[in-house]
Amino acid sequence: MNIFRHSLRNRIFFSMLLLVVGASILIALVTVYQYREEAKDYHRDRLERKETAIRENINYVLKETTYPVETDKIPLIFKDEIYEIKEIHNLEIYLYDLDGNLLKSSKASFLKDTSNQKMPKYALQALRNSSNKHYVKNFTEDGQEYQSSYSFITDNYFKPLAILNLPYIEDDGFIKKELKQNLTRLGMAYFLMLLIAIALAYFLSKYITRSLNTISEKITETRLNKRNKKILINTTTDEISTLVNAYNGMIDELENSAAQLATSEREAAWREMAKQVAHEIKNPLTPMRLTVQSFQRKFDQNDPDIKNRLDEYSKTLIQQIDTMSSIAEAFSNYAKMPAQQDETLNVVKITKLALDIFNEDYIEFSSEEDEIIAKFDRTQLIRVITNLVKNGIQAIEQEKPENPLIKVTVSSEEKYVSIRIADNGTGISETNKAKIFEPKFTTKSSGMGLGLAMVKNIVETYNGTIDLDSEEGKGATFTVRFLRQL
Repeated sequence: MNIFRHSLRNRIFFSMLLLVVGASILIALVTVYQYREEAKDYHRDRLERKETAIRENINYVLKETTYPVETDKIPLIFKDEIYEIKEIHNLEIYLYDLDGNLLKSSKASFLKDTSNQKMPKYALQALRNSSNKHYVKNFTEDGQEYQSSYSFITDNYFKPLAILNLPYIEDDGFIKKELKQNLTRLGMAYFLMLLIAIALAYFLSKYITRSLNTISEKITETRLNKRNKKILINTTTDEISTLVNAYNGMIDELENSAAQLATSEREAAWREMAKQVAHEIKNPLTPMRLTVQSFQRKFDQNDPDIKNRLDEYSKTLIQQIDTMSSIAEAFSNYAKMPAQQDETLNVVKITKLALDIFNEDYIEFSSEEDEIIAKFDRTQLIRVITNLVKNGIQAIEQEKPENPLIKVTVSSEEKYVSIRIADNGTGISETNKAKIFEPKFTTKSSGMGLGLAMVKNIVETYNGTIDLDSEEGKGATFTVRFLRQL
C-alpha cells in the first residue's frame, strides 16, 4: 500500500489502528466460536439430563406394572404412561424392539405413522457396537439442528428389553439472542476503544517522529561549506539519542575534514595562482629585457634618429609595464572577496548604468519592468555585468558575425531577479563548458582567465546562481539569478 511507503508517522498511526481493529475482529470471532461451543455443550448436557430423567420414569413404570416385563408387552405397559412422560419432559419418545422395529411412540396421530416404523440401520449397528450401549446422532433437517439419542432399556436383571429413542431439537434462540447482545456490547466498547486508539496513535506517532523530523531537518541543512549546528534533544528514547549522538559526532568530524580540505584547497589554489602570476609576469619581462639590452648596444647619442629610437624604446617599456599592471589588478580583484553591503537598488537602473560605458552599437537592452528591487552591492553588480558583456564583445570580435548582437535582458522570475546576457559570438564547446568558471581558464590568447571565476564568486556570495547555455559557433547565453526584494 502507498500509505506505508510515505512516512514513519503514517506507518505507526495506521499500524496501531490496524492492531486495534484486528484485535476487535479476532475477539468477536473467538466470542462467536465460544458461544457455539457452549451451545453444543448445553444441548448435549440437557439431552443427557432429560434422558436420565425419562429412563428413571420408564424404570419406575416397569417396576410398578402388572404385565410381564417382556419386549412384546412394552406397548401394553406404556399404553398411557408414555404420553404422561412426554408431557412431563416435553420430549417425543420412541420405543423399538431389539431388531429396530417400532413398539410404541408418544407421537399422537390418527393415521399410522410410517416415518419412524423402523429404526435406522446405521443407528442400530452403532448402538450394538457401542461400548456403553449408547449412541447419539447429530443431523440437520429443514434448517433445524437435531440430536437423536439411542439407548437400551433393561429389566431388573439388566436384560435388554427395548431401545429408547429421544429426538431432541436444538433451540438456539435464547443463546443467539445472548450472542447478539454480547456482540453489540463488544462493538460499542471497541468503537470507543477505536476512537481512543486514533487519538492515542496520532499523538504517539507525532511524539515519536518529532525527534526524527528534527534530525531530518538538521541533516537536510548540513553543508560542507558552512558551520553546521548540532542537534540538542533533551527528552527522547535511547534509539533516538544514539542517532543524535552519531549525527553530532559526524558534524565534528565533518568540520575537521572541511577545515583540512579548505586549507588544502586554498594552499593548492594559491600555489597554482602564484605559478600563473609568475608565468604571466615573465612574459612582458622578457621583451623588456631584450629591448633594454638592444638599446644599450645600439645607443649613440650622435645618431640623428636617436629621438625616434628613444621614443620607440619608451613606448615598448610602457606597454609591457601596463601589461604587468593589468595582471596585478586582475589578480587583486579575484583575490578580494566582495563585501556584502546589501544595498537596496533598482537592478534595471544599475544594469543600464553598467552598459553606458560601452560604445558598441550592437548592445541591446530590454526589461519587462521599469523597477526591480533587490539587495546587492552596486559596485559588484556593475562588475558582474561589465565582465559578462566584455566576454560577449570579445567572442563577437573573434567570430565576426554579419550582424553582431549582444542582448541584455532583465526580468523577474517569481522571487528571483534574472539578468540574461546573450551574444552571437564564437560560443563555447561542450568540453570547455565544465571549465569556463574555473580560475585561470581562458579560451582567449591573452588574459589570465579570472573574469568569469570572479563573476561566479560574486554571485554565489549573494546566494545567487549563474548558468551557461551555449553551442559552439552559435553564441552563448549567461543567466544570473539572485533573490529580489518583494
